[in-house]
Amino acid sequence: MLGGMVAPVLTIDGPAGSGKGTISALAAEKLGWHLLDSGALYRLVALAALRHAVSLDHEQALARIAVNLDARFALHPVKGLSVWLNGLPVDEALREERTGEAASKVATWPLVRDALLQRQRAFCQVPGLVADGRDMGTVVFPQAHYKIFLTASQEERANRRYKQLKEKGLDANLQTLLEDLQARDARDANRAVAPLKPADDALVIDSTGKGIDEVLAQVLDYVAQGVHPS
Repeated sequence: MLGGMVAPVLTIDGPAGSGKGTISALAAEKLGWHLLDSGALYRLVALAALRHAVSLDHEQALARIAVNLDARFALHPVKGLSVWLNGLPVDEALREERTGEAASKVATWPLVRDALLQRQRAFCQVPGLVADGRDMGTVVFPQAHYKIFLTASQEERANRRYKQLKEKGLDANLQTLLEDLQARDARDANRAVAPLKPADDALVIDSTGKGIDEVLAQVLDYVAQGVHPS
């Protein structure tokens, strides 16, 4: 048992559009471990705030939402991670651009982060956990056995999101997506609490120009080796 944790933990942090969600879900499936999508928790708080017209500038009100969040997660072998809020499925709503933007703002508040900290750590259960987020390896699980920081160029990440939206038949503007992503990166990296950055002992993987299978193989090989990068 490392640092009081009851099971091994693989953290996969990185900016929006780096592919960490996809890689985390696939790694959890391959390893047979639990999955924590911490971004979904912040998106759930943001979604609940939007639905109840709670200001994203009202830290105390947002923290109350976080404390009382009625959320449930399930990892489906085909569909991936499914999320429920107050007993209703909210997968599509969580993936909307406005929810992502709101979540990035919600995540800057210390009281919200504190409210969600123990909820995130409770996901660490036998046989193991893959934790996907922005501060998993630095704040939530600083003693994790394995740490990955997954990144890609802003242009590639914007292109990925553009293709995803187009495949769903949704309108999208590549330049607007790039500007939104740049703003989100700056907000995540410069927030006072838990800024986005690689843990000192994380393996940094740049997924620019790489396919999902190649990145997944690199992650699983790293776990199989059972050692931190030097």
